[in-house]
Amino acid sequence: MLNLRTAFALVLAVIIFLLTFLLSIVISQRTTTQVEENIGASLSQVAYQMADKLDYFMWSHAGEVDMLSQMLTYANADNPDELRTLIEQLKKSFPSFTWVAFIDPSGKVKASSDGILTGSDISARPVFTEGRKGRFIGDVHEAVLLSKLLPNPSGEPLQFVDISTPVFNKKGEWIGVLAAHLSWEWAREVEKSILKPLQDRMNQLDVFIVSKKDNTVLLGPRKYVFRPMDTGSIQQAQKESNGWTTEQWPEDNGSYLTGYAYGAGYMNYPGLGWSVLVRQPADIAFSSVNELNRFIVVTGIIMAIVFAVLGALVAGWIAKPLRRIAQAADQLRSGYHVKIPIFHAIKDLNILSSSLNNLVDNLTRTESALDHMADLAHHDKLTGLPNRIALDTYMEIAMKQARENNTTLTFLYLDLDGFKLVNDTWGHPFGDKLLRHVAERLGAYMQAQDVVFRIGGDEFVILLKTQTSTPSEETLNMANDLIRLLNEPFLIEDEVIRIGCSIGGAIWPSNAGDPIETIRLADKALYVSKQKGKNCVTFY
Repeated sequence: MLNLRTAFALVLAVIIFLLTFLLSIVISQRTTTQVEENIGASLSQVAYQMADKLDYFMWSHAGEVDMLSQMLTYANADNPDELRTLIEQLKKSFPSFTWVAFIDPSGKVKASSDGILTGSDISARPVFTEGRKGRFIGDVHEAVLLSKLLPNPSGEPLQFVDISTPVFNKKGEWIGVLAAHLSWEWAREVEKSILKPLQDRMNQLDVFIVSKKDNTVLLGPRKYVFRPMDTGSIQQAQKESNGWTTEQWPEDNGSYLTGYAYGAGYMNYPGLGWSVLVRQPADIAFSSVNELNRFIVVTGIIMAIVFAVLGALVAGWIAKPLRRIAQAADQLRSGYHVKIPIFHAIKDLNILSSSLNNLVDNLTRTESALDHMADLAHHDKLTGLPNRIALDTYMEIAMKQARENNTTLTFLYLDLDGFKLVNDTWGHPFGDKLLRHVAERLGAYMQAQDVVFRIGGDEFVILLKTQTSTPSEETLNMANDLIRLLNEPFLIEDEVIRIGCSIGGAIWPSNAGDPIETIRLADKALYVSKQKGKNCVTFY
């Protein structure tokens, strides 16, 4: 039979360990899920940025081809030298184009950059057959005719995106097709620009671009390129949704946290349906969560050992105070906020009860610190406003409330006019101060039920809880008030700064059933405001 000292030491060790274990479960349940969601949302945001940049680049390059086709309208189509001069100017101005050519109605290359394929018949190639019908943007493919004609220092297969458009003369008569091969290497430059800022805090990230046709990998680790691939994240992305998931990748026989996004196009470019995946090994992605759990467990074990030694020094007549301590631990386990009673009459007992209180306080502070870290992840560091992650989280709550109250949500997409000039003139630190002043004005103007988010650069989104499915007079007045508010001069470092503000608006669910799509429509309406001369508001 155990003596009292030994029995007391064992019982005390068990009590402390159980107390720590129960508190660790409470803390872990409240923080682990939240931290995992924040990490997953970060990868989803990276995938979204990549998809958006890809669509922007494709839209931009398609616009460059359209611009040259307009120039060819006024050129002499019978003069190959004049045509080639214009083509060489485009290739020089936009080095991403590896080959540009003018093809006559018979399918014969009449003029081309560097004279490559001039005189060749390419009437059977999609770049001609599809380009004669209207603007054509083909998916990524390996070079066929140009593989041996273009410089290729690496020796690896050349990959291109085809862009072509019909060319008409001043009378509106079709005179040929302008075709261009866009090197796929620019996609890797986009990938580098997205991943470089993340290198310090996210390790072993892989980016995949997957074609809608046969789920072919267009960009990614070398062993995947131009191979079909099918994962749950691809299936979700092809439903035109953005998000994240933890899934098994059979090719690597491992678990990965995967953020996904769908390239839905940009402006008048409809997109090619590319899915963008950003993955990270799950054990690396959730390493901070695992470290937290290990810390709590190790802390509990250490404290249990310490208090077991202390317990061996006391006598049986302190059993009653110990029962009171045990009762307090049970109340903590039940979720009550109580303190472990401190006993001053006996030194050892005083140490024991005080240490237990310190343990509870430390664990509680740890929980508070983790909650604070989660709060920081949802706010923009520069302005203190909620960020894009917070917007995604808040939209779920706002939609639920809107459905329950039979109301709508209005999204105002704001972009500052003239902000780039401020940055270029006074520098980025000065521009940061201007952004903080803008955030203060917007925050001061907002009503309690409305929220303003900074989603990047000089772009802000305001979410309004509204009653109608069309823009109300009150909403329009508010948008115009915001424009007037931001037109008022700012005094920064003794400099009087004037900027403007363009606004685009869209309403959920009348404009789109998906809130992310509604924001995109508001962004599209913002572009119309820019085209109309800026400093105005346009609703989708």
